[in-house]
Amino acid sequence: MSFTWSWDRVGEVLPLLIDGLWITLLATVVGMLIASVLGLLVALLRRSKLRVVTMPVGLLTEFIRSTPLLVQLVFAYLVFSSTPPLVIGCIVLGIHYATYLSEVYRAGIDAVPKGQWEAAVALDLPRSRTWGAVVLPQAIRNTLPGLGNYAISMFKETPFLFAITVVEMFNAAQKYGAANFVYIEALTMVGLLFLIVSYPTSMLVRRLENRLA
Repeated sequence: MSFTWSWDRVGEVLPLLIDGLWITLLATVVGMLIASVLGLLVALLRRSKLRVVTMPVGLLTEFIRSTPLLVQLVFAYLVFSSTPPLVIGCIVLGIHYATYLSEVYRAGIDAVPKGQWEAAVALDLPRSRTWGAVVLPQAIRNTLPGLGNYAISMFKETPFLFAITVVEMFNAAQKYGAANFVYIEALTMVGLLFLIVSYPTSMLVRRLENRLA
């Protein structure tokens, strides 16, 4: 069976993929915002000296991290069937990646020089002031490259949203292919659009990493 590339089909599918790209970017941005805030909260909770706090948080984190994102998406979609699929997708992406970002934050907090903690104690700063003005600004600065890498990873995993009927780029390509019985042009353009967005972003993250090193 031979195949002939058609630029006409590319022209037909590209507007659909651009619409899907906006959904993909929206899911990535919202999911990353959720993951960034929740991941920091998890990192702080896991530093607690109370086992009644650290044990359930740790077990839940390991459970989420050890189960496939696709399974989590479908499970949440079935349980919360009255919730818009895109909302479910953003929340599940955020929760899933929060478990990884918590480790990034933990490493950033541990990288704050011991002298900074000692200086805060010597100045008799309140605990909230120590964290808010001394520790977290330095820790978050250290985590920026890691956060950027996970944002790129989340962007590349958004095609899993097709399983809960979100029409992102991959789902748009699949729908076009099913309607026209041709998939190559649509899927090729999806790959190129992912490359166009993710490669320059990865270069920026690498530059940031080198600058902060």
